[in-house]
Amino acid sequence: MRRMKLRVNRSQLLFLSREETSGIFQKEGALGVGRQEKGVTQRFCRLRGNILFILKKQGGELEEVLLLERCDVMKLPGDSTRLAVSFESGDPPVLLQSSSSAECVSWLVALRDANTETLRRRIAHLGTLINTQSSQHTQQHTHTASHCTVGGTGGVESAVKVSPLHLAVECRAVVSVAAGLLVQVCVIDTHTHTVRKHCCSDTVKAPDEKVFVTSVCFRGDYPLYHHSRIRVTVYHAEEPTTHSTRSFLGFTSFSIRDLLRSKEPHISVGLRTMDGVNEVGEVKVSRLQMEGERDDKTPPEHKCPALCVSLHGSVHDKENSPMMRAVLCSQVCKVYRFQTEDQRWMLVREQLSETPLSFSLPKQLLSALIREHTNRVQEVKELGDLSPHWDGLRHDVINHCSYLIGCYHETLTELSKLSATSCFKSSSSKSDRHLQFVPTNLHSQRMEVTDPDSTGVWYDVITFGAPADHHQAFKHGGLKRLLSKHTNHWDSSVSYSRDESSRARELLTSVAQLQPLVFGLAEELLSVSLELNAARLQQVLDSLTLQTEQFVHALKDELVKSALLAIHNQCTANLNSSHVHSNGLLCDNLPGNLEDQPSLGLQDAVRRDREYDEEEWDRTWANVAKSLNCIMAMVDRLQGREDRPQELTSAEQQESAGDTNTASPSSSSSSSASSWQEQLLPLVVTLRDCVREAVTKARAAMTFVVLQGAVGPTVDQGPAQIVHRRHAVFSQALSAVVCGFVLKLYEGLEDPDFLLQLHSVGVLAQFESLLSTYGDEVGMLEDMEVGVADLSEVAFTVTEAKTDQPDDLLPTLTGTWGSFVVEVPLTPETFGPLPQQLKEGRLIRVHPVLFNIGINQQQSLAERFGDSSLQERVNQQSCERLKAYCNTLRDRLPDAAGIQSLSDLLSSLDRSLEARKRKNVEVLWNAAMVCRNVNGIRLTSCKSAKDRTAMSVTLEQCVLLRERHTLGQRHFSTALDCMRRDGCRMENVQKNVGSRKFAFSSVQLLTFPKLYRPPDGSYGSTH
Repeated sequence: MRRMKLRVNRSQLLFLSREETSGIFQKEGALGVGRQEKGVTQRFCRLRGNILFILKKQGGELEEVLLLERCDVMKLPGDSTRLAVSFESGDPPVLLQSSSSAECVSWLVALRDANTETLRRRIAHLGTLINTQSSQHTQQHTHTASHCTVGGTGGVESAVKVSPLHLAVECRAVVSVAAGLLVQVCVIDTHTHTVRKHCCSDTVKAPDEKVFVTSVCFRGDYPLYHHSRIRVTVYHAEEPTTHSTRSFLGFTSFSIRDLLRSKEPHISVGLRTMDGVNEVGEVKVSRLQMEGERDDKTPPEHKCPALCVSLHGSVHDKENSPMMRAVLCSQVCKVYRFQTEDQRWMLVREQLSETPLSFSLPKQLLSALIREHTNRVQEVKELGDLSPHWDGLRHDVINHCSYLIGCYHETLTELSKLSATSCFKSSSSKSDRHLQFVPTNLHSQRMEVTDPDSTGVWYDVITFGAPADHHQAFKHGGLKRLLSKHTNHWDSSVSYSRDESSRARELLTSVAQLQPLVFGLAEELLSVSLELNAARLQQVLDSLTLQTEQFVHALKDELVKSALLAIHNQCTANLNSSHVHSNGLLCDNLPGNLEDQPSLGLQDAVRRDREYDEEEWDRTWANVAKSLNCIMAMVDRLQGREDRPQELTSAEQQESAGDTNTASPSSSSSSSASSWQEQLLPLVVTLRDCVREAVTKARAAMTFVVLQGAVGPTVDQGPAQIVHRRHAVFSQALSAVVCGFVLKLYEGLEDPDFLLQLHSVGVLAQFESLLSTYGDEVGMLEDMEVGVADLSEVAFTVTEAKTDQPDDLLPTLTGTWGSFVVEVPLTPETFGPLPQQLKEGRLIRVHPVLFNIGINQQQSLAERFGDSSLQERVNQQSCERLKAYCNTLRDRLPDAAGIQSLSDLLSSLDRSLEARKRKNVEVLWNAAMVCRNVNGIRLTSCKSAKDRTAMSVTLEQCVLLRERHTLGQRHFSTALDCMRRDGCRMENVQKNVGSRKFAFSSVQLLTFPKLYRPPDGSYGSTH
């Protein structure tokens, strides 16, 4: 072995070491590497040919390259996990330490085989094989050409697709068989000489311990032809679920033409080492046929009752679109074959996928909340000097928002540190403080059913841990209880929208600009009156009239009038109460505290509140207009013009006469300048007083609107910790429902009735919960109830994506709390055919409902000794909301599919709720059927979406197969057990806790409904 320093061909070596470019490595995995007994450092090693790449970590920087040449590899005596590589050149030996003795042996064989002499032997043997194959090909070509007819195609077979094709692959008698095998399948096009990786599959052990079984599915649009060859490569996988460590065992290949022409139901080919010399096992390939294409002569013994496989790779069908790839990742698939009632076969594919929305949406929500609270702080700071009570309220809002901004900045920073490809939060991390906003164990569970009567029917369920704040825990209950305890007593049930707050700020700005202009022009009018210049006086009067009319127009806003009434109502309600603000100020909630008004006695305050006239504000701004009219009339008189009775009412004339009792009845050109100013002065003073009174009341009203608009979503929602909890719970629920909506939208793009339903009625989101009403899970359900209800303020809209890159196809969040809008981008080819309403940005409303039925042993305690009223109330309220949605749908789309059967389904749901049975899971079944009937989003949760959720999802899938695809009743239990024992949900358990067992005990399962119990051997301790 020769050690090389990275000075020559560095870029080429880096290129070869990369996984995406280097093809198949003979072996790769973590090893301790060093040149001294105590100097071993953990590194990630990859063996390709006779080159050993040593990286600092998997996917990390390349540290060293070892060339396997003239070396000797041996195990160290007394240590079964260490190897020593010595060099003929005399360089220090390289020590390699593996994690186990078996792994050490595997590396020993791989490194010895990679030596230069072994490679030379392989090259010689391969040369012999090539010569033999070339001579056979020449003879075959000559034979084929001799049979060509004149004017024919020259003996070239047309490229006809043979997909769809379903294959069963058995690996038999493989040398060094261990816990698991990994099978990689590639397709070789012999016409274009291209190799296309299709999938990488785990295997399951057959009853014969020496046989490993998997299957491969080629969809209908996959480019598979008669001339194609399939290459099968088998690896030994130390970690079957992660594939982090694997070693090459052997490979083989076969022709599609030979498989289809075989008289036997299968073909067998030898599995050989890389040099092609040694045979290490046998691969048996069988073609699985659907009922429509099955040869009646196929013997019954070749029919597989249920076949299970895990496919790690892309799905070659229309589901593998850029939009799907953008929102789904890390897919795991299982394929089954079940028998129907009429003895035909159906193929079922179960697919479990993570989604980048688990992290992208929480990060967007955090950014939006930070912006919103920052803007709110700026808004209340701009209100200027306030009375002590309102200034204390402003301090409350600022402190509340500042706390949340700090928390959200910290959380967003920590989330940004995670890998850009992070798509999953495990159940063990649900209490992590920095992952509060991320949904726990969020996945899309999809099932595709193909049978003789239907092709490619999809059913979706979104599974995730119940949206709850596990970090703050549930000592004092969940959100529903906490919000009811902390209703702020300053809250008068008056709330203002963001638009109303914006109008209030605009009015405050207008008043602040117009008041000094009016006052300045009034002073200028008095000054000009001394000049005895009629034209100049009229010019100033015209400017004063214009500014005053704008001022009056701004004050006529009904928002000012309603805010003044709200102030008085609130002060009356809180007359004898006081409030300690965050700045330590104790304030009485009296009208005298609202603005810089004279303090009133208690009796006067009560009397004034009781006698408040709603028309008082109209008179206030009307007095400004009347004062201006009086000034205009006086100027006309001073200029020697005729009175204008048509512009003044008799009352105004009397008022004008009363205000100008010192003026002369008629003016003459000989009037002195002091006489003009003396007659205008009282009218100008009256105008200024009226303007000042209107400004005071308008400023008080609009300040109230702005502060109340800031208090409503902050202080009035309770302490900042509760608002933080609510935002975190909402984030988890939002990520799940957005994932479900996107999948539902993609599936229904070609359904005009569904698209019409979206923009005319909205989409139903049905949450199924399996939480108990005992212990901490009561708090979780209270959190979930509020989080689901908050989704009713969310809307979706469809936009056209700029490109088909994944980042441009991810949904984006806009808006503020209470009015969030999720924009779902579509590629131009899918956006174009949409209805015009959706293309114009019509909002799609969300109608969330929540149904909960506890099924575990804690629910048994709650039903016998506790209280399940929370569950009953949640279910009853959701049933009413579900009925309202269905009635609206029936009224607006009476001819839509499935509408006619809604009445019966809703009646069944009503009966199941009225039955008051313990653990009445029929409520969940009926609600799910209604949801699917109206094209709703199905979501299922338990504490971690791991165990109870697995039981519910697999049961729902089998019920769908029985009800909609005639799964044989005698095969129902077999299918259910198969999905639970070997299906995607078991992979989910492995991913979360590292064990392939559901976290149930035998005693616990005795309290479960029978259909929610897993098969023997699939549950137990996970430690």
